[in-house]
Amino acid sequence: MIKHNDIKQRFGILGNSPKLDRAIEVALQVAPTDISVLITGESGTGKEAMPKIIHHTSQRKHENYIAVNCGAIPEGTIDSELFGHEKGAFTGANDNRKGYFEVADGGTIFLDEVGELPLSTQVRLLRVLETGEFMKVGSSESQRTDVRIVAATNVNLDKAIQKGKFREDLYYRLNTIHITIPPLRERREDTHLLFRKFAADFADKYSIPSIRLEEDAIDLLLNHPWPGNIRQLKNIAEQISAVEQNRSVSAKKLQGYLPKVKSNVPVIFNEEQKEGDFSEREILYKVLFDMKNDLNDLKKVTADLMNGNQSISKENEAIAQSVYEELEENPSIVISAPTHEIKESIMTLQGHEKILIQKALERHSGRRKDAADELGISERTLYRKIKEYKL
Repeated sequence: MIKHNDIKQRFGILGNSPKLDRAIEVALQVAPTDISVLITGESGTGKEAMPKIIHHTSQRKHENYIAVNCGAIPEGTIDSELFGHEKGAFTGANDNRKGYFEVADGGTIFLDEVGELPLSTQVRLLRVLETGEFMKVGSSESQRTDVRIVAATNVNLDKAIQKGKFREDLYYRLNTIHITIPPLRERREDTHLLFRKFAADFADKYSIPSIRLEEDAIDLLLNHPWPGNIRQLKNIAEQISAVEQNRSVSAKKLQGYLPKVKSNVPVIFNEEQKEGDFSEREILYKVLFDMKNDLNDLKKVTADLMNGNQSISKENEAIAQSVYEELEENPSIVISAPTHEIKESIMTLQGHEKILIQKALERHSGRRKDAADELGISERTLYRKIKEYKL
């Protein structure tokens, strides 16, 4: 039986975290099979090591292993890259081309950032998983391929499915075996070990003495959340190695290289975080508050007219026009108000409107055009309102 330490040494994996050991154990258990594997974890956790372990400890180890970063290939060319194309299939296709699935026949293909695949490509990939067949771009003939697929992503695929950006049937095909790579904050015991390894590597690369962290710097290192995970830790180690003259680094020095983080619990990327900071409820309350003010102003105008005040102020005339323009654009507004006062105002809005129209028609002896001009609405809208209120 292959030992974990042998695997770690062979594939350059450092750490003794139980969660990391569990991920390696699952990879070794499924390697002899042809089961599809989905690897998830935050960006920078080292997901690319697992498919290598799976391939090189499987019966396919003497065949091709191809790693493809799906997020780095333009949408217009990804089908050609994965499945190949026929000569003349599109502008620039001057020759027949083999795709990765044809080249990797008999071996393993690693689809990194599989969550970035376009939906049309996901359909093609699903066919490969279900039947082992694919068609080149521009061809009508199916070809067979015997490929073991290992996929990885830092995208929350459950949310991507809900948003219609990832096919549910493809998710279940890929997710036969699920391996989760723990973030660095969940394997703090490995952080200093990794930092020392990176520092030693850069010292050898640049022919300089290796840097060493003082005790307070080690404490800071272990308690930092590392949102960029191992990739970020390696980057910091390289910066310090190249810049610092003093090879003994204090916490104060180390702090200068650490970016400020808003939260010490970073999560797998969630596209919903791109949306605005204001919730729908906050926006609704703002709209209702503005409408309440408009309705109060409308009440004043209505009171003037009901009291027979023929000379409406310019300010109230502008208010009336503004309100009626909004009513003209949205004649069927229905709002559930959060307070009794606003609800009451909205319920009486139609009554106020009917009175306003009635008074305007009386003042202009039934001349609709003149009444519409006074009310600030179109003659067509006024005609519709007259029929609606049976005036």
